[in-house]
Amino acid sequence: MDMKRIIQNLEQPAPSHKMELTLTVNDVHHQLETAPAARLLDILREDLGLTGTKISCEIGRCGACAVQMDGQLVNSCLVMAYQANHASIITIEGLMEEELHPIQKAFLEEGGFQCGYCTPGMIMAVKALLDSTPSPTNQQIQEALSGNLCRCTGYGGIIRAVEKAISSLRKNQVTNIKE
Repeated sequence: MDMKRIIQNLEQPAPSHKMELTLTVNDVHHQLETAPAARLLDILREDLGLTGTKISCEIGRCGACAVQMDGQLVNSCLVMAYQANHASIITIEGLMEEELHPIQKAFLEEGGFQCGYCTPGMIMAVKALLDSTPSPTNQQIQEALSGNLCRCTGYGGIIRAVEKAISSLRKNQVTNIKE
């Protein structure tokens, strides 16, 4: 192959492979066209405008981008569009209904954040824990949060917030049973 032909090939735009992505995010159905390898993180933030999910390490080590996908906690920086096709996603924005979710409220009341950058991922990790284990032990709480890093070292407030959220959710369950 001669040099002129190599240069012509390099100047050609890369083929645009797209897929139809269908997913439900925070109970809203979406269909969009995207690259199969687009990250769920970018789709949420750029295509859907849901910026509560944070960009941080981008390699699945910090948990700032954590969301629930089909009921499981995932780092959205590691999930590709083709893996999220037909999935149900819950982001931090999806927790609040008419008022803050009890976990969000507990984080505010107990100082479970400092700069707040890790907070959405922490809250999503706590939600996943409490969905599967409503009365976790201290070890289970620590294990559930082990994939989330707080660079401000605010873990004391975070643990207090989790304990308060557990207590609040128990009270809500008792109140709902009585009604």
